[in-house]
Amino acid sequence: MRYGKYRFIASFLAIPLLLYVVFVVSPYLQAVYISLTDWRGFSPNRNFIGLANYAELLGDGRFWRSMWHNAQLLVVVPIVTLGIALFLATMTTVAGRRGSAARGGVRGSRFYQVVFFFPHVVPLVIGGVLFGFFYNPEAGLLNGLLRLVGFDWLTRAWLGDTTFALPSVMAVLIWIYVGFYYVVFSAAMKSLPTDVFEAAVLDGAGGIRTFVSITLPMITDAIKTSYIYLGILMLDCFALLQVMLPDGGPDGSTEVVAQYLYRAAFTDGRFGYASAIGVALCLVTLLLAVVVLRSGRRDRVEF
Repeated sequence: MRYGKYRFIASFLAIPLLLYVVFVVSPYLQAVYISLTDWRGFSPNRNFIGLANYAELLGDGRFWRSMWHNAQLLVVVPIVTLGIALFLATMTTVAGRRGSAARGGVRGSRFYQVVFFFPHVVPLVIGGVLFGFFYNPEAGLLNGLLRLVGFDWLTRAWLGDTTFALPSVMAVLIWIYVGFYYVVFSAAMKSLPTDVFEAAVLDGAGGIRTFVSITLPMITDAIKTSYIYLGILMLDCFALLQVMLPDGGPDGSTEVVAQYLYRAAFTDGRFGYASAIGVALCLVTLLLAVVVLRSGRRDRVEF
């Protein structure tokens, strides 16, 4: 009987597992193998060179500079995005008082929910094109508004300045992703038990105290998961930067690892070296996920 149960389960899992191995695991293994060769991409010849590509990568200043740009995106964008999303979700979900429920959104919450989520429905590429015009130094809306209010000294070529190019891209990423994580946090807050908030009100807890002691601890898993997901996006971040600054920005000030990988493969014709860059980026992504998941481990709050 037990043998029949396992055979029944295996018959359902065999085909999905086979497809996963062929279309997910196999490309990773091929990338690792190619990273150990000097393959030029347009020739069947592949000479095995061992770890030479990885040794070159360790001393490649352009690679480390690109990784530094990814690191800045990894720190700044998730912290600011999740912080804003958390604040907005709190205001429209649990910051108000609604009768005996002891929680609810502020007045006009339903309207704010639509407004906050709207940027996320704009495709990333379209957003990049729109903000390219927005940052235009001559005809862009940003410099036009600054001139209108008399702040001419603040106008500049935002995407052509080595200091402001990367922060300008960060602002676009934050604008695009805040809406999605606002929805995630709102859903997490709405699932919290009402009686906990009622007890907090009876104990005289204010809004900040309730948020710090009840809301935040009970949605920690949602925050950690959101950080991992957004962190992975920041370690890639290819599409938006390739649209807004396809040449890596002024003096390479915004080039990220994914753009460097793309140029190594399709401009320089070094697919072996590009694969080594991809494998390194994959390892960094896995390391990020492990560190975040293991940080602040505690007993799960069940309700």
